[in-house]
Amino acid sequence: MVIPEEGMLLRIHLGENDRFEGHPLYEAIVLKAREMHLAGATVLRGPLGFGASSRLHTAKILRLSEDLPLIVEIVDGPDKINEFVKVLGGMMESGLVTLEKVKVIQYGRPAGSKSES
Repeated sequence: MVIPEEGMLLRIHLGENDRFEGHPLYEAIVLKAREMHLAGATVLRGPLGFGASSRLHTAKILRLSEDLPLIVEIVDGPDKINEFVKVLGGMMESGLVTLEKVKVIQYGRPAGSKSES
């Protein structure tokens, strides 16, 4: 798979408790991205954050939260990202979605490297 050098970064902010069709939303997003043959997706878990409600979500032991902030990042070409954004709208009830241009430096093995046996 090849990503154009001028790619797009889709960043999705949500909470661990967010669901889609009974499954964790972050998991559903990653599986849908894979199904749509996007280049890849990464889920990042945050120890502290707040969103539109201003409710603090933290991993501190005295304030146990089961709804920690998550970020899903997906990088691919503009066309594939824009198609995914259309699908994503039907999956999310709340959250923050951002999009920015990125320059892809490397994806996969560096050119000329040998694959491991």
